[in-house]
Amino acid sequence: MPEFYIGLMSGTSVDGIDAALLDFSDGKIRLVDFEYQPFPDEIKTAIQRLSHPDALISLQDYGALDSRLGDLFAAAVHALLAKTNIPAASVSAIGSHGQTAYHAADKTQPFSLQIGDPNIIAEKTAITTVADFRRRDIAANGQGAPLVPAFHQAVFSDPGQHRCIANIGGIANITVLPAGSSAPVTGFDTGPGNTLMDQWIHRHQNHAYDQNGAWAKTGTIDNNLVAQLMQDMYFKAVAPKSTGKEYFSLDWLEQNCAIDNYRPEDIQASLCYLTATSLCAAIRQYAPATGQVLICGGGIHNSYLLELIERELIAQKLSCQLASTEVCGIHPDHVEAMAFAWLARQTINHLPGNLKEVTGANRAVILGGIYQ
Repeated sequence: MPEFYIGLMSGTSVDGIDAALLDFSDGKIRLVDFEYQPFPDEIKTAIQRLSHPDALISLQDYGALDSRLGDLFAAAVHALLAKTNIPAASVSAIGSHGQTAYHAADKTQPFSLQIGDPNIIAEKTAITTVADFRRRDIAANGQGAPLVPAFHQAVFSDPGQHRCIANIGGIANITVLPAGSSAPVTGFDTGPGNTLMDQWIHRHQNHAYDQNGAWAKTGTIDNNLVAQLMQDMYFKAVAPKSTGKEYFSLDWLEQNCAIDNYRPEDIQASLCYLTATSLCAAIRQYAPATGQVLICGGGIHNSYLLELIERELIAQKLSCQLASTEVCGIHPDHVEAMAFAWLARQTINHLPGNLKEVTGANRAVILGGIYQ
């Protein structure tokens, strides 16, 4: 008897909605099908405006965007079910991450805000929806992020090998999976993934992203600039820690370097290297025994970034094999949406979804709110 759950994910790159249909029957985790729906340009613009650290937006605009995203998430579910000919009544629940509007886990009053009204998703799909996953972990004094390491543990752990999962979205994070089961799974946000590169190329070439790192490759990495950026206190802070594009923004870049002193393509090359070197430095510090680094997220499509990561692993004397999560049977673009289907199932079954060693929470907690 199939046990279907759907995961919905819209990440910090603000490109669109990932929808994954999973079957958990027979004690296995199997992807049935996947759907991707890009955001309309006006939605991207509205999300980016809302997410800016100094955003001034009316409650009317905020509420309208929350509602509109609920419609779009529901539409992605309908498209996914239409592909599979599986009726909504056969799906146990939807896990919707929502679109992060702002993540501020280290403020005096910490919070993480995701939008995409789950009431609308539940009503329009007629499927119970689990959403608002991050705030319960924060209430338990955690960072609320990253949440995917628990899923990484479920699908990527290898008892005979130390592994590190590197998820490179707008922000990059790692999950450290020790061989065996005695040591705890750990993980944290390492810093910028694609976000600074995306913002920089959008400013100078009006492209949403740097395809294959082609523009970055035309520039020259300025090692002094990268070393200067690596002095930021976030990179020096100990885990658990989390961050977002509201911190690693172009405002942050301008505050930390005189951008007019560099060619735009050299800054792009340096930002690409910043992602690579901060990721590898985190692996060296927290997972030096890693034998295999598995990449997922949008960064997998930036061949120049992967080249720099491979080069930096060698430079930092890490004997790691670099590969895509595809070697474990999961496409790198599917991992996060699958994770939120898994998290929804945890919640429905009254099981915790966070790893307190990852987020820094006081205890393992059941995540999210359930919208019947």
